[in-house]
Amino acid sequence: MINKHLRVCVAKKEWITSDVVLFELVDVNGENLPPFTAGAHIDVHIRDGLTRQYSLCNNPSETHRYEIGVLRDHQSRGGSIAMHDDVMVGDLIDIGEPRNAFPLQTSAEESVLLAGGIGITPLLCMAERLSDLGSHFQLHYCNRSCDRSAFKSRIEASSFADNVLFYYDDAPDEQKFDIEKVLSRPSAYKHLYICGPTGFLTFVREKAKEIGWADQNIHFEYFGGNTPESENTNHFQIKIASSGKLYNVSPEETIVDVLLANSIKVPISCEQGVCGTCLTRVLDGVPEHLDFYLSEEERALNNQMLLCCSRSLSSLLVLDL
Repeated sequence: MINKHLRVCVAKKEWITSDVVLFELVDVNGENLPPFTAGAHIDVHIRDGLTRQYSLCNNPSETHRYEIGVLRDHQSRGGSIAMHDDVMVGDLIDIGEPRNAFPLQTSAEESVLLAGGIGITPLLCMAERLSDLGSHFQLHYCNRSCDRSAFKSRIEASSFADNVLFYYDDAPDEQKFDIEKVLSRPSAYKHLYICGPTGFLTFVREKAKEIGWADQNIHFEYFGGNTPESENTNHFQIKIASSGKLYNVSPEETIVDVLLANSIKVPISCEQGVCGTCLTRVLDGVPEHLDFYLSEEERALNNQMLLCCSRSLSSLLVLDL
């Protein structure tokens, strides 16, 4: 599915911590932007060949703007640094229409929102929505220190400020995150939403399962990933179903590398197995899933894979391209 591009103007660029910038994007003609739901993100086309996903963090009831928070990642592959250094107020940029791979279950009796660092952005949007609905929820926000807490003043001035707890690694013990306490009392009517760095998110997911949370009640979105290394050093082939052509993939190449080298265009964005842009149907063969996007149940079906990072356990993969 092609994600329609929109031309927007950067109406505001504000440093909200020493390394997080808030961007406000508006329609170039002052029209309403396409609606979005809590947990949605947009593709930002920073320049040719450089596209990144950023979660929308403003209230979904707003139609006149999109807000995104961008952390300056010192190990950036170019996206966050370009956003910080090159994108200025008044610039026109292209974005994709909002997409949601991290939807909020608004019918839940209780919601627990758990953010690590810049992972606050989609959860802030969820908190806005749940507050508007009058739903029962708590937002738990973990950071290294108080001065690293993006949106802290906004949260403290919000209608849901009493629903938010802050935790800091450098704080006294009573202000540190107690995961056993936060995740206690799981139930079929209680949903957990997690967003943050890979290590944080993996730790919380594993602990939630250990405490008794059901898989279907745990929702998550990685905020950038460190793609696992394959333990296999095998060569394999991919077959393009529409043409029948075969291509070899070496241990040093990704499937996307091979496809692009042979002028076969596939949509790519994060290149880390996080966003789902390159998700492709598998008609035959067994993928080696190395992404953060598919659930364990989806992986077990072996009928789709992310081409940017995943590989093959079989000698041949037939792709629906």
